[in-house]
Amino acid sequence: MNSAQIRTLSYLGLGGNLGHPMALFDEVVEHFRANPLASSVRESARFESAPVDATGPNYVNSVLELMWHGSAEQLLNACMEIETQLGRVRTTRNAPRPIDVDVLLIGEQTVNTSKLTVPHPRMHLRRFVLEPLLQLNPGVLIPELGPAKNYLPDTLDQIVKAI
Repeated sequence: MNSAQIRTLSYLGLGGNLGHPMALFDEVVEHFRANPLASSVRESARFESAPVDATGPNYVNSVLELMWHGSAEQLLNACMEIETQLGRVRTTRNAPRPIDVDVLLIGEQTVNTSKLTVPHPRMHLRRFVLEPLLQLNPGVLIPELGPAKNYLPDTLDQIVKAI
């Protein structure tokens, strides 16, 4: 069976704090709904959060859940292509940006390459990831860490509000 035949429940983190992130999130959702390697695309509620280890305006965040019918590398490439199409220019780490599409989880896979680390290495430390993720799937597991819900109490000091 080749990787295009494998269906994997996957999660992507969306974030942005420049321009019009709400409109860009709508475009990201439409891009994945139109992608032949994706199906069953749904988005969590959107949240506002303060920048972490960065400066700039507050971020808008959400999580996408989708069935992915390709490889981890193909998913990363799809995310990066969408970011580029929507005006993302990579400068310094944690710089303000119009859109960020991060691969959070690809089923139970762990990936550690020079381009991609799955599960996302800081997802369990970020309330702006955990709240929307758990909204979509309260029982989701983070490979090698266990239930995502176990990490939420340690993030409650981070201010995140639904918008």
